[in-house]
Amino acid sequence: MKFAHLADCHVGGWKEPELKNLGLQYFENAIDTCIKNNVAFVIISGDLFNTAIPEIQTIKETARILHKLKDHDISCYIIAGSHDYSPSGKTMLDVLEESGLVKNVMKFNNNQLKFTQDKTGTKFTGIYGRRGGLEVLDYDKLNKEPLEKEEGFKIFLFHTALEEFKPESLNAIDIQSYRSLPKNFNYYAGGHVHYIFQKQVPDYGLITYPGPIFPNSFKELEELKGGGFYIVDEKLNFEHIKIRLKEVVSLQIDVTDLTPDQAKDKILKELTQDLKDKIVTLRIFGKLKSGKPSEIGIKQLIEKIECFSLIKNTSKLISEEFEEQETLPTEIVNIEQVIIQQNSGKLLVLTKDKEEELTQKLILNLDKEKLEGEKNADYENRIIKDSLEILK
Repeated sequence: MKFAHLADCHVGGWKEPELKNLGLQYFENAIDTCIKNNVAFVIISGDLFNTAIPEIQTIKETARILHKLKDHDISCYIIAGSHDYSPSGKTMLDVLEESGLVKNVMKFNNNQLKFTQDKTGTKFTGIYGRRGGLEVLDYDKLNKEPLEKEEGFKIFLFHTALEEFKPESLNAIDIQSYRSLPKNFNYYAGGHVHYIFQKQVPDYGLITYPGPIFPNSFKELEELKGGGFYIVDEKLNFEHIKIRLKEVVSLQIDVTDLTPDQAKDKILKELTQDLKDKIVTLRIFGKLKSGKPSEIGIKQLIEKIECFSLIKNTSKLISEEFEEQETLPTEIVNIEQVIIQQNSGKLLVLTKDKEEELTQKLILNLDKEKLEGEKNADYENRIIKDSLEILK
């Protein structure tokens, strides 16, 4: 028996049309590869979509791709991630499940998780990811004993970072321990952390993160160059399958002590190489000797470049007039947590931990969507009422 473990597909996640379409192609390539490898089932451990309510065309294409698995009698087991989870309860995963394309294994009631069993005899359960890492509250309440005593080949899906196994980019964030997971599972299918990781942990099992199916940010394109997923057998032998449909060229240009004209010449020289049909990440940084960054005319320069897609980053490009400001050294999905942690602890009436918890709960409450047919005044009153209840 073989199975596939995908995570962080973020279908529909890019605003650039060519990269948004390419993300779908990467997802389809992963599913096609699963079928060619005759896997028994596919796991998606969170963030199939980049938002709880994706665009109609994105939903249609995703459903078409998932239907390929159904056509080959391959089941797909899934949980919501921090992106496709919705506090309002509205999520497109429910529609896909009703259509018979996926099975959501997060079945949580009265602090108990239920198992979903596959035709191979494999048993699945798991906990979704929530914004701000609030899934930790569900782990705290979880009755783990019946899960740990269950016999058979068991897989636990989770969408959260783990303190002992986090990458350097998450050092600024306090994260829950792997000990919050139930013990005695054969395979722990992780998501949310966009890096490739696997470790056999005593009393637990093989804990893994497959990385994203397609990079979801400028930084990830620079570092990962592409996506991938795991194919695993019943003996927990694993192979990480890389997906590289387009070459990524990363250019980093230092313009320190240059004038705008000199900077322009240096950038043009770098962009003369063959970039056709390639994804280009252009990072321009440094302090100009004179003038302003706008005088370089970067937008006009890159419009002339023939490539598949070019995205730029000029956050570290400054002039003598402006000193560089401190930026957040972490992934986009975790910036919210970092800001909360850096600025909490200033209210004398609350502990730092309590202030962080209340802030995250308020953010989730303010993110609630308006109900169908609900009047604006009623919606506002509901949000205010729920906020006051959080603050007690």
